[in-house]
Amino acid sequence: MKTNIFITALILIIAVNINLSAQNSLPGVLSDEPTDLTGQALEMEAAKANKSLQIPGNMEEWLSFRNELKEFLLEKTGADRFPDLPLDYHETGEHKLPGLTVKNIYFQTRPGVYATANLYIPDGSGPFPGVVTMMGHSSNGKLYDVYQAIGHSLALNGYVSLHIDPWGAGERTTVHGQFEYHGANLGASLMNIGETLMGMQITDNMRAVDMLCSLPYVDSNKIGATGASGGGNQTMWLAAMDDRVKAAVPVVSVGTFQSYIMNSNCICETLPDGLTFTEEAGVLGLVAPRALKICNGMKDSNKAFNPSEMLRSYDNARPVFKLYNADENLSYQIFNKPHGYWPEIREAMLGWFDLHLKGTGTGAPKKEKPITLLSEEELMIFPAGNRNASVKSTAEFCNNRGNLLSQSMRNNKSINPSKKIEELKQLLKLNENLTINDCRELPVVEGWQRFVIESADRRLIPVLLKTSGGRSSDFVILFDPAGKSNIEDNIIDNHLKSNKNICVVDLWGTGEVNSPTDNLVSGRLPQFHTLGRSALWLGHRIQGIWTEQINITADWLKKNKNAGKITVETFKDGTTAALFAAVTGKNISSLILNNAPVSYIFDDPSTVNYFSLGIHLPGILEWGDISLAAALSGAEINFVNPVSISGRELSDEEINNYKGEFILMNNRIGKKSRINLTAAKK
Repeated sequence: MKTNIFITALILIIAVNINLSAQNSLPGVLSDEPTDLTGQALEMEAAKANKSLQIPGNMEEWLSFRNELKEFLLEKTGADRFPDLPLDYHETGEHKLPGLTVKNIYFQTRPGVYATANLYIPDGSGPFPGVVTMMGHSSNGKLYDVYQAIGHSLALNGYVSLHIDPWGAGERTTVHGQFEYHGANLGASLMNIGETLMGMQITDNMRAVDMLCSLPYVDSNKIGATGASGGGNQTMWLAAMDDRVKAAVPVVSVGTFQSYIMNSNCICETLPDGLTFTEEAGVLGLVAPRALKICNGMKDSNKAFNPSEMLRSYDNARPVFKLYNADENLSYQIFNKPHGYWPEIREAMLGWFDLHLKGTGTGAPKKEKPITLLSEEELMIFPAGNRNASVKSTAEFCNNRGNLLSQSMRNNKSINPSKKIEELKQLLKLNENLTINDCRELPVVEGWQRFVIESADRRLIPVLLKTSGGRSSDFVILFDPAGKSNIEDNIIDNHLKSNKNICVVDLWGTGEVNSPTDNLVSGRLPQFHTLGRSALWLGHRIQGIWTEQINITADWLKKNKNAGKITVETFKDGTTAALFAAVTGKNISSLILNNAPVSYIFDDPSTVNYFSLGIHLPGILEWGDISLAAALSGAEINFVNPVSISGRELSDEEINNYKGEFILMNNRIGKKSRINLTAAKK
């Protein structure tokens, strides 16, 4: 009860703070009730998915679903296998300790891309069982003492343990030796080039299995996998996707996919469209009939990993193991501990691996031996600031791939405009049949007409309308992702003085339809971190929802207000949605895009959070880029203070280069869009 009161108080404080930050005197449209319509709708959608996504009950149907699910996961994560790619193993250091040796290595995980790792090797000649030990979200990756302790414990008990730095963490950060969080906007940027952080990790970890199997002192038929939190998630995905893993122990990481919705989780734990196809039990079922022991903490503060959520998935996955007559290979244990890979859990892991990888013991916990940890400096593969160029960061990888995709777009002289528009609609996940379900007119306040548009998908669009006083039929739709209270009065006044009628909207997740839960859960992370991930899981894209709602509003103005020319003026993250609306809709004549990105190509990681998580659109650079969308729109477009995707101001030379690209794509499409780029005043 006290917790609920505390959360309600925080939500009210956030609401008050949003009000106090207003840049104008615009009236509200909706009531002041602090109901999270946006977040609750997503939670209900997830609950419906959980109820309907059931696992087949017989072997024939299961095997068919199993194949479909694996194909789905490979497609949605972008994970890839490189079985014929040389590992190109390199050692940079070795540390001999009582009972084991730790080697500092790096090896090739995808063409031209290498991963940093530590190998924990028992004394003796082997062959030993091998274990891929996966790190969580710690910025220092494999150097974190908890993960190091797992390696020592495994090696002292006769296992080779391979610890890879997770993609974007440890020694794979933007600047070597400067640790950073691999998720949020940095990790989400991978989606723009058609990858996901989850998929990059799955690929790395499958290559880790390749590495273990290549070592002469490892028994390739006895491979295990373990990790905690984000590393536990990786454990589940690796065991599900790679049948060479014979035993797995995911720690403080199994719950339900439903519980991820409107909760605090990393972008590396986000499967785009996941809840349109499977619940977590389906993924756990992919491990059957191999050995799987799930470990959760009774005191875990993350509700996604609450034991009650884990048990729902366990109960639903268990029938799959029974189909294989392998019920004894699925187990769980709940520890009276908070989030973490505690010594008690390590001992449970050792007992499980002994039973299923060595064929010894009963699976009961095995007492740990004393551990002596190494320093971070000793475990680092390279001296700080002196990393081999083959080890790529997220920033470098995204930039390189983005430039290649952009070059391919510019070189394509046979673009089919109609096909490209249809492809964009698919990327945005647009519902082309979306209509207005209802429109309520509310009393006029301070000269503003007020309306609530409800679309057929039950989402609300609060609308303020003011006419210029003349006979003009021209309308300007104003939208700011920070909420309409952030729109400066002079912008509204200037449009009215120019004889334009004004339509101010708050679109999904913003302003009066913002999610207090998103604000609370996301904390210091980028805006829409929680909403964005939740939407992705459920098959939505923030850019797509905004695109739909802009077009719904424009259509409403045409049909109900006899609008003539419709202009959309918007800011930052809203600019791309407005551009996509002009491409996919029929009613938008011109755009004023303030602080819009001129390209989705990754730019400056130091300002990666200039835009919110809502800016990202999976596969956009595989489709094309901003210049192609602008050309397809056929609209008059004014880019005011255009920036890079990280919000960096552009130099005069860059402005001219982008003007050239926009002209090139405009000529190639032939729709004759009128595009102007106006740089910020120096």
